[in-house]
Amino acid sequence: MPLKTSSGRINKTIYRELKALGASEDVANQVAGNCHRWWRDSGGAIKRVLTIAYFDRLGVPRLS
Repeated sequence: MPLKTSSGRINKTIYRELKALGASEDVANQVAGNCHRWWRDSGGAIKRVLTIAYFDRLGVPRLS
């Protein structure tokens, strides 16, 4: 079940999409709960879902 954000709204879309990408329920809840802090959270739980392999499948060129 998606986590409610501090404003009381459920961010179902982020939760649903992360689950579709294979995220665990815990990781999807963490990321969806902090959806307005993408830059700050980029070093955390979202790295477990948006891996290098994910971006390789999308065709994003590597910068290193």
